[in-house]
Amino acid sequence: MAEAIRLTYEISPDDFTRAGEASSDVKKKLRSLGVSPDAIRKVAIAMYEGEINMVIHAEGGIITVDISPDKIVMILADKGPGIPDIEQAMQAGWSTAPNEIRSLGFGAGMGLPNMKKYTDEMTIDTVIGKGTTITMVVKI
Repeated sequence: MAEAIRLTYEISPDDFTRAGEASSDVKKKLRSLGVSPDAIRKVAIAMYEGEINMVIHAEGGIITVDISPDKIVMILADKGPGIPDIEQAMQAGWSTAPNEIRSLGFGAGMGLPNMKKYTDEMTIDTVIGKGTTITMVVKI
């Protein structure tokens, strides 16, 4: 891969039928570029978790993926309610998902912990009432 590639996805709020389409598309593109299966797996898991969080908690948003020869950078930006307590939100099993979301099999409180686990770097910038931007990096 000689030059960087940028992919952009609009994530719709409350649309569980399309949730996962962006991460699936990135996975296909990475495979076609010859990225290692391990890096693809990490990106697919982290991005899917973020995508689901955007659908459940953040009224959708925009995901930008920059693919370069040495890393994949995923920027998930939303205009949702923000995360009041990042430390608490990072605890496995802690969730603010309502019961109707849990009944669909989502909202187990593993989104942010898995995003951190499967990336080499992750930062969370959040402002209550304005939104959250999560930047994740997977080195390749």
